[in-house]
Amino acid sequence: MKIDRLIGILTFLLQNEKATAHELAKRFEVSHRTILRDIDSLALAGIPIVTAQGNSGGISIMNGYKLDKSVLTVDELQNIIIGLKSIGSVSKTSNIEQLIQKLSPSGDAVISLQDHIFIDLSSHYKDSLSEKIKLIKHAIFNKQMIEFDYYYSKGKTRRKIEPYFIQFKWTSWYVFGWCCERENFRLFKLNRLWDLNLTEDYFTARPISIDDANKNMEFSEPYETELLFDKSVRFRLIEEYGLNCFVEIDEGLYLKLNYTNRNYIISWLLSFGDKVTVLGPQDFRDELRQTAENIFNKYN
Repeated sequence: MKIDRLIGILTFLLQNEKATAHELAKRFEVSHRTILRDIDSLALAGIPIVTAQGNSGGISIMNGYKLDKSVLTVDELQNIIIGLKSIGSVSKTSNIEQLIQKLSPSGDAVISLQDHIFIDLSSHYKDSLSEKIKLIKHAIFNKQMIEFDYYYSKGKTRRKIEPYFIQFKWTSWYVFGWCCERENFRLFKLNRLWDLNLTEDYFTARPISIDDANKNMEFSEPYETELLFDKSVRFRLIEEYGLNCFVEIDEGLYLKLNYTNRNYIISWLLSFGDKVTVLGPQDFRDELRQTAENIFNKYN
């Protein structure tokens, strides 16, 4: 929609010193003529657009310009600032504070937020994570393929993909892209992804359906197990899977669980000690028992 594109162009120009019409057309996947019409629309709306010709020319917004605070309510502005600060937690080169100042006529909103909500999306691997996100963003913008080593339960593999977007889900960062080896869309966890490099190959964006965008993590297979927990661990189940994840019966808390990472779920169940019983399937009961016996034998 045009309004979404206009907001996107405005946001991009607020974050960057200048951009050419060609760059904007490529970024928003429209024609050069459409971008020029959009720039005219922004100017007619009162945005102080500055254009310059020549090799060092481009499109920019007049220095010192800030969005009129009447455009956004206080709640809307605060939500935007929270989002910007959360993205800043995983970006070394982010000009978040500068952008916040452009969005707000005064610093009051920024100061008031410091005591309310703060979202830190980084991790123990913040430095390497920031570099990965920066490189992948560059590849997505330029439609440039990337390759990397990927570590999983069976070892290590080298993959080459067309990156489409980065997302934060399930408490971790992922890159979604078309995997050349699998010839399908896949989701790769950034903390398992190392030796990341840009290639000299470029790609034409493929159409992405809702089903494609909801692809599970690479190398995952669906499993299901039935579990019975002691009532004393109710708080942990609610914390990790929600209030209505289990059914309370006389014997305890019954939970039917779908999962993809078998090793992780075994480690998770062992953390409950004797407060959980695996009801089925039998092969999973056997595997958990064997793991427990192996642990016992190490200390026997």
